[in-house]
Amino acid sequence: MSNFTIAALYKFVELPDYEAMREPLQAFCEQHDVKGTLLLALEGINGTIAGPREGIDAVLAYLRNDPRLATLEHKESWSEDREPFHRMRVRLKKEIVTMGQPNVNGQNAGTYVKPEDWNALISDPDVVLIDTRNDYEVDIGTFKGAVNPETVTFREFPQWVQEQARAGGLLDKNRKKKVAMFCTGGIRCEKSTAYMKSQGYDEVYHLEGGILKYLETIPQPQSLWEGECFVFDERVSVGHGLVPGPYIQCRACRHPLSDEDRASAHYVRGESCPHCWDKITEEQRERFRERQRQVDLAEQRHEGHIGAKMDEQIRKRREEKRAQKEKSRQLAHELDQQKSK
Repeated sequence: MSNFTIAALYKFVELPDYEAMREPLQAFCEQHDVKGTLLLALEGINGTIAGPREGIDAVLAYLRNDPRLATLEHKESWSEDREPFHRMRVRLKKEIVTMGQPNVNGQNAGTYVKPEDWNALISDPDVVLIDTRNDYEVDIGTFKGAVNPETVTFREFPQWVQEQARAGGLLDKNRKKKVAMFCTGGIRCEKSTAYMKSQGYDEVYHLEGGILKYLETIPQPQSLWEGECFVFDERVSVGHGLVPGPYIQCRACRHPLSDEDRASAHYVRGESCPHCWDKITEEQRERFRERQRQVDLAEQRHEGHIGAKMDEQIRKRREEKRAQKEKSRQLAHELDQQKSK
């Protein structure tokens, strides 16, 4: 029997009181031994949580007790040999999935296509099939014939669409092609198809429930999925039937690592991998090395994941740097506006 139940959930719905929701939700999850990450924003809720069966059921019931979330859907999977998350975080965000398009509402998404009907749709030669995930996710698996936008973050997706919408491009509107999109659990598809509709594309479809629902529903002999599906927890990847895959994750850059990657001279556990060894600074390398040392010591003492606290500190520093850069860009923009007057 599985030790951990994993629930992935999201819903686009207006939550004007989302800031006040954070602390009670955080406390309720901790009370029921549920860990993971939940994002709250004015546009809704998104996240993945894991814990004992009764804990997950309690948190889902707590959320659905709010009339606005009464129809909240979730997808389940399981982990027997490893804890999917090491801590619980309820975070406040401007968007529950960051695209940087404030006028795009996920509630205006394209047409849902059930997993059972997906193969027929993407086998149509008049359909442009687009993987809306980031490049490191696509690296380990995607649907046969899918286009990879090669985005590092979801925020880059609108720019890619604009480039492809030019005359002669993949998304040239004069060609009147149908567009089908997919992502891990469905949330990025909803927002990307809503964006496509805002740009004047009429026939836009997306996979209901995302790749995870497809892998759970469609038997492997009938599947058009190739490879593994990256997931944002300690399983790293899953295959058909949502069986955990062979990948691990680089603790420096978060890229999924195959057996071949781990055999590389550039792979140092907790410190670097073939995808990042030449991009990280010596200061970062030393910090990652110390974090791994603390994790190893904790494992030897059969203690909790001490490295999680260091991960949180690193995350906060990154967010502070991003905020500083954004502030600098805004000041520069204001100065440019003043000069042009």
